[in-house]
Amino acid sequence: VKALATLPSLDELRGRLVGMIATPATRIAQIVNAPAASVARVIGAYARKDEAA
Repeated sequence: VKALATLPSLDELRGRLVGMIATPATRIAQIVNAPAASVARVIGAYARKDEAA
């Protein structure tokens, strides 16, 4: 009975599960978007360089 009393609630377990699932998805989205953002920064730098010249 004492062991059962120390278990987290069902809502807490659901929240933990959702967090565990969402974290990798967020990281994958960041990794996928990073190259596109890098390309955009390079193109922007070239555009600013041409405007300054």
